[in-house]
Amino acid sequence: GIERTALIVLVILAGWLLAFSGCQGLPRNVANCAITPTPPSDLSIVPPAPEPPPAALCGFPLTISGPTIGANVNAPFPLVAAATPPDPIYTVRVYVDGRAVLYTPKTTINQLIWMANGQHTLEVVAEDTAGHIATASTQLNVIGQELGALNIQNQNSWASCSALIVNSTCAGGLGTATSTLMLNQSTPSLDGSAAKFSLAGNHAYSNERYWLPLGGSNSVSHFTYDLWFYIDHGDAPQSLEFDVNQAFGGTRWIWGSQCDFNQTHQWNVWDPLHGVWDPIPVPCNHFPSQTWIHLVWTLERVGNQVHYVTLSVADQTYNVDVYFTAQPRWYQEEIDIAFQMDGNYKQEPYNVWLDEVNLLAN
Repeated sequence: GIERTALIVLVILAGWLLAFSGCQGLPRNVANCAITPTPPSDLSIVPPAPEPPPAALCGFPLTISGPTIGANVNAPFPLVAAATPPDPIYTVRVYVDGRAVLYTPKTTINQLIWMANGQHTLEVVAEDTAGHIATASTQLNVIGQELGALNIQNQNSWASCSALIVNSTCAGGLGTATSTLMLNQSTPSLDGSAAKFSLAGNHAYSNERYWLPLGGSNSVSHFTYDLWFYIDHGDAPQSLEFDVNQAFGGTRWIWGSQCDFNQTHQWNVWDPLHGVWDPIPVPCNHFPSQTWIHLVWTLERVGNQVHYVTLSVADQTYNVDVYFTAQPRWYQEEIDIAFQMDGNYKQEPYNVWLDEVNLLAN
């Protein structure tokens, strides 16, 4: 009768709810729900990486698709992983032998990991805004070393900002620039595929900063930032900036360099601890228009210091040999490069092409 029909409907409904929900009312893709997770207390900050990495808590799907378990690889190698959290992602970190080497706010990873030769354990830990934690790990064997990240100007993971980013200073300057990036440009180029960066806008002294996340490591300490650049209007830039950054263990090593055309007429290097530019006795004048210029920085991480070793620009090499203390209390583990375009007093528009951009690391 009606009672039996109602009972059948209730049973079907209960089964449907069970199929699409987990314990304690959580989505079905959340498992191991012995306790209710505690959400992070402040979602506006990136907290220090817990070491060793935390255990899973109400874990959700998290997979490492490469490298495979037990693989023999050369470093750096691409780590490919993806998480499917029930709530928005909070942090995703990569650990090598229990130490955090890479942070990302994204649910997917496709970045390079540098490691020394030998057997290693690699673990990915993802936490969402509700406090659910998922983990995935793999073992691998590093059998050799590659030069580094090569010909990277056309990677599609460039990010950029002008004066501000999330209410904090980014590229500085006095206004918001208009800027675009176009990849895989055949003309002008050295190898048929350059990246074109454009700067314009209505506010004088407006800048645009581009950075390219490459991966992470705590094992490499020597870097060579090697690239070619080409400016269509050589007199237009106020300055051009070329940076390398490495962060792990709560410290950020920033090797920032700036060719200051119109003020000091020198190259400046960045003091990470005090957050200021320091001129070095290397001249910097406007580069000729429509000419490829070769730039090579050799850099070194020494303890908690950055070491600017040598600068080669337009086939002239200078011994820099300057040390600064690194930036403390930085918890976004990463290796990246950056390029910044600064506007002059008229905000004259100009374009810069980058080609054969390499970051060598060992």
